[in-house]
Amino acid sequence: MTPPKKADPKLLEILVCPLTKAPLEYDAEKQELISRQAKLAFPIREGIPMMLIDEARKID
Repeated sequence: MTPPKKADPKLLEILVCPLTKAPLEYDAEKQELISRQAKLAFPIREGIPMMLIDEARKID
């Protein structure tokens, strides 16, 4: 089994939440980008952030 592709750190620096435009936190373990303001976690699949609100999961 191959490890998941890592997201490009430079890309992660410029991405913001599509809903609030707030900065995102990178969770390397879960391979997600977290928007604390929107209470959403956007998945990263094969190194590509899925920045669609419909793709995000709600967090507390």
